[in-house]
Amino acid sequence: MVRKGWGSVARRGASAVRVAGDGHRNDGDTPEGRRRSRTRSDDFVPERWVRTDPEPRAKTATTRTATTRTATSNGLHPRGQQTDHRRWPSRTELPADLARELASAAGADWGLLSERVTERMLSGIGAYERERYRDAARMLKTVVDAVPDAPSARELLGLSQYHQGHWKVASVNLEAYATLTGSVDQHPVRMDCQRAQGRPRRVETLFAELRQGSPDPEVLSEGRLVLAGTRADLGDLGAAITLLVEAGAGRMVRSPAERHLRQWYVLADLMERSGDVVKARELFSRIQSFEPDAYDVRDRLEPLGRRPTARSRTRRPTKPPAGAR
Repeated sequence: MVRKGWGSVARRGASAVRVAGDGHRNDGDTPEGRRRSRTRSDDFVPERWVRTDPEPRAKTATTRTATTRTATSNGLHPRGQQTDHRRWPSRTELPADLARELASAAGADWGLLSERVTERMLSGIGAYERERYRDAARMLKTVVDAVPDAPSARELLGLSQYHQGHWKVASVNLEAYATLTGSVDQHPVRMDCQRAQGRPRRVETLFAELRQGSPDPEVLSEGRLVLAGTRADLGDLGAAITLLVEAGAGRMVRSPAERHLRQWYVLADLMERSGDVVKARELFSRIQSFEPDAYDVRDRLEPLGRRPTARSRTRRPTKPPAGAR
């Protein structure tokens, strides 16, 4: 059984909304942000996806993937970045389902490979959890070399490579994961990798597959933000805005989930860029009314001429979502 906590949509990751680099916010600490600083500065990134647990525990770092372009290059992862309600494996022993998956993938060779593969998989998981993505990728590469048909190893290796901005190899491993499992959970991250490589048609194709896969709403939302960012990259702000508006991204919600805040942010960013300052101000103000410290809305509102009185809430996203600049 494939574990979905490694970058799946539980997170906020593949990807927080990321606004094109216009000085409104600093996303230079993300792979996508670094990539954008070397090329253009007007696309969005997904936030990094992070795992959630059913029981309280120490807070883990947040995605796409978060100022990473949403969905991720605006995003993830994150990046962003899916929801996982299962516990992570301990540092000394793999959970039974993951051990069975590796054994099945290895087949008759498992007796010879089990000790080293198990040790490397555990080390890779630990490194990924601590955001040591380079170390995680190095360890998980040995697992994939030994058992190439292990979905979880492919998934986690691909996500580790994605967080480092290694879009091409990340795409290969996440495609293998999708082929082995039939899952679309990592399609937003795959889309963001294709976006980063300048392949808008491939982004559109992957989004069509994502929709057909009946994904979790969080996953679909991340994918939509990546697609909107891709269309904006091409200069078609109208198509990007229409995509989000027709999906209800601008609709008022009394108790918004984080995906709603990300959608509002990306839409507000696109509205401002298209010249609709009034709508942009309304959306940024709405975010601030629910989450005063969300993303960089204070800075975004200042030049727009108004800063509303905010009602403080407990949930406080710290980085912009995918789809924004």
